[in-house]
Amino acid sequence: AVAHAFADVLFKGLLFMSMGAVLYMTGRSKGSDLGGLYKSMPITATLCIIGAASISAFPLFSAFVTKSMIMSAALDEGHTWLWLPLLFASAGVLEHAGIKIPYFAFFAHDSGKRCKEAPLNMLVAMALASVLCMGIGMFPGALYGILPYAVDYVPYTVSHVLIQLQLLVFAVLAVFVLMRSGLYPPEIRAVNLDFDWTYRRLLPALGAGIQSGWLYVVAAARSGIAPPLYGVFRGIRHVHQSGGIWARTWSTGGTALWMLILLLIYLLIYLV
Repeated sequence: AVAHAFADVLFKGLLFMSMGAVLYMTGRSKGSDLGGLYKSMPITATLCIIGAASISAFPLFSAFVTKSMIMSAALDEGHTWLWLPLLFASAGVLEHAGIKIPYFAFFAHDSGKRCKEAPLNMLVAMALASVLCMGIGMFPGALYGILPYAVDYVPYTVSHVLIQLQLLVFAVLAVFVLMRSGLYPPEIRAVNLDFDWTYRRLLPALGAGIQSGWLYVVAAARSGIAPPLYGVFRGIRHVHQSGGIWARTWSTGGTALWMLILLLIYLLIYLV
């Protein structure tokens, strides 16, 4: 896991840097707005392909070593239920990042955009990440030497290379067949919902709904429908208001005493 995390930073960083260079030179980052940039940015396209091959676990690239270490460890420990999802995820990563990012940005249809190659500093950063991605894949012993534990994993066996190549080839073939048959999702302008939608739209909406429900209950209590319930609400509210038990400043000694009491209660529950 440590080795793959290190490699993950490299090949994802390489893909992010390549697309950042595209955004910097064209002002666009959506795949539907790009295409044909290999004519204007051939070096960036090549480095992006190296990052895509690395994240897809092609032989001689970093994830072929690091990702396989995790999958092999799962099999050795008898976790077949975990190994199968990892195997399918490997094919999914190839389609999602290994094909879509370089294909739609630099190939696919020609968007007609013509720009200069990325600045030298960007190319140097991407080239360094590319060298490390290929270095880990070609010389895994150098990576094993800096890990905090001993590793004797041998990634380049005939069976492993053949299985991985079969997986990659059939994943590429599946994407090609879907594109040729028209079943692949069309390239349209759209907005993809990311996880930030949950706290930018969903959580505020839920908060507004909870607040509305709370105000309705308080209004019903004030109207005399449930005076006892209203008294409970007032008591809870007073606890958090200025002067309430949770709003006032507690002394250091009182805080330490309550911590000791809670610790003793926890120890009693744990021992019982």
